[in-house]
Amino acid sequence: MNICVFLSAADLDERYTRPAREFAELIGKGGHTLVWGGSDKGLMKVVADGVQQGGGRLVGVSVDFLQAMARPNADEMVIAKDLAERKALLLAKSDAVVIMVGGTGTLDEATEILELKKHALHTKPVVLLNTAGFYDGLKQQFHRMEQEGFLPLPLADLVFFAEDGVSALAYLEESLGVR
Repeated sequence: MNICVFLSAADLDERYTRPAREFAELIGKGGHTLVWGGSDKGLMKVVADGVQQGGGRLVGVSVDFLQAMARPNADEMVIAKDLAERKALLLAKSDAVVIMVGGTGTLDEATEILELKKHALHTKPVVLLNTAGFYDGLKQQFHRMEQEGFLPLPLADLVFFAEDGVSALAYLEESLGVR
């Protein structure tokens, strides 16, 4: 399974890096491929290291202006011309999407992926990995959108909220019939 992971390239606290490393190791040990933003910095590096150490493959999609931070030993690295092309390539190369902790770039990626799914422009399972309660506020907002009629389909059809990497990966494998 090719798992696209949207996440931060920032150097973060252990409360975020430890669960990210554990999830990455599960991806690698499961024989899966990480499809990610290609950076060899911060949390992106932590996840790429964990997948590679677990025996998984790395498919990076960087962008022209961040090419200097691209991981040199990825199994595959594509350089997109801009962020829009990068998001499209990340989605095209994946079977499933996991949204981990991140800043505005990650939030942009998450909302675009969910908007595309809402309009049936993809049917890939999407998981929001709520490490250390990072997305509690966003989860609450999504529930409000659903309750007040802003979502044309049930929230559960758009995204699965996981509190840990084990449940995130189990949901993806079950959704895609992978074991």
